[in-house]
Amino acid sequence: MFPEFRDLISQLKTEDSRFSRLFDKHNELDQQIKNMEAHIVPATPLEIETLKKEKLQLKDELYVILKEASVSAG
Repeated sequence: MFPEFRDLISQLKTEDSRFSRLFDKHNELDQQIKNMEAHIVPATPLEIETLKKEKLQLKDELYVILKEASVSAG
């Protein structure tokens, strides 16, 4: 996710608790969705879709933080 911000992500994960929390939640949702899609964890298509929407919202929030941090660092 966001390879162009790899260094900034590493920095923010240690310096910004909100970013770190959102990033971890995004990764948790990603793994949960993969487990559901692989039928490791039972889920309905609606449950999977709901989690995907939540994950996308988190990704959008992370992107906003990254863009703001890259502008202030630049």
